[in-house]
Amino acid sequence: MSEAAKSVETPAVQVLEDLPYDEALRCVQCGYCLPACPTYRTMEKETHSPRGRINLVRMLAEGRTDWKVVEEPIDLCLGCRACEEACPVGVPYGQILEETRHYLRERKMKENPGKGDRALAWLLRNVWPEPDRLQAAGDFVWMYQRMGPVGRWGASWPIWPEGMRAFAPVLPKVDGPRTRRRAPKVYRPVDKDAKPIGTAMLFRGCIMDVLFQHLNRLTGEVAAKFGWKVVVPDQQSCCGALHAHAGDLDGAKELAKRNIAAFEASGAEVILHNAGGCGAMLTEYPRLLADDPEWADRAAKFAAKVKDISELAVQAPDSAFVREVPLRVTYQPSCHLRNVEGVKNEPVEVLRRIPGVEYVEMEEMDRCCGSAGIYNAVHYEESMAVLDEKMEKAIRTGTDWVVTSNPGCLLQMRLGVRRSGSAAEGGPKEAIHLVELLAWACGVEEVGGAGGKV
Repeated sequence: MSEAAKSVETPAVQVLEDLPYDEALRCVQCGYCLPACPTYRTMEKETHSPRGRINLVRMLAEGRTDWKVVEEPIDLCLGCRACEEACPVGVPYGQILEETRHYLRERKMKENPGKGDRALAWLLRNVWPEPDRLQAAGDFVWMYQRMGPVGRWGASWPIWPEGMRAFAPVLPKVDGPRTRRRAPKVYRPVDKDAKPIGTAMLFRGCIMDVLFQHLNRLTGEVAAKFGWKVVVPDQQSCCGALHAHAGDLDGAKELAKRNIAAFEASGAEVILHNAGGCGAMLTEYPRLLADDPEWADRAAKFAAKVKDISELAVQAPDSAFVREVPLRVTYQPSCHLRNVEGVKNEPVEVLRRIPGVEYVEMEEMDRCCGSAGIYNAVHYEESMAVLDEKMEKAIRTGTDWVVTSNPGCLLQMRLGVRRSGSAAEGGPKEAIHLVELLAWACGVEEVGGAGGKV
């Protein structure tokens, strides 16, 4: 137990050991985080700000409040980590958030287990990490989309949560069962006589591999255009981000070990991804496995090799861009790509490099769009309040497209365009992933809107 924990007179000694108390004590309550926090801006409550949540964690650790009081503010945090960028003393808010969620999850499952919590726990342990089961879920979505009006009518039934009903119309067109299950395992440079720059392991993810497999394929083909050999090993699994966000740190650790082993066996020098949320989680494996002597060093070596597709694109030769892309675009960053992985300038640099693209910077582009993993599904109204504020900024750019670097952001911004009537107001007509613009510019495929033809 820490000295700080020992100095607190409370019978709840185990609570002090289980919560990130020392980390919470580093917060000086200065308030620099307040303007950066999306939920504080939309909810206007101190308890829904980073410093307010940290103070609640302190109080819980010291036995001055009950876990049920802390649960809602922690649950409604987007986890965008913008507060870490604003913090002058380097408070590890992400660690505080994850460890507190883990503590709350354990308490809730013991004292007040609900069906929703058990259902989510089952999905996290039995569906997300299992490719075959995820592909079966993809078959269901593919079938729904093929049913046309009948499927749309079924998706509008009130039995479905509001978030699911809202997002059904903006889902990308899912590839058929045979196409998804026969996805390439290797992508080779077009110039067969040239030596590859290196070998990259494409991290395919869980949801990405089902709903956005088209983007995974484009990522492999674009990286090959840049001169890389890309391999896609079957041994990899979900990154564990959803598990960590839900407080299931044990599940996240299991998946981290599986992915580290898959990378080591692949012979690759780089772990390539196209999803900011996944990439951020991959870089946090060293913290996740810091107390495991067998895996700590391996996790550190793994994290050092993680790269977003934009990091490869900024180093690509000009000759790789063979087409003009006549679009006026703005960029909505992935919070985790920017705030956790530290990839801030590369996506914008890439947009400026693509021939024909006119880039317009969005006001406060570094603010969260409200997606945050599955936050927009489980906290739909709170998520939409954040999204509406973001769309006001997007419309002011007067651009044709919003470019994103994460699948969750992509769906969220597509819904934002639909909700706001952005196209009618002279704002963006659609959202697109950065890799789609790269595929167009590199002559791989002329695409737009999450896999749909332009």
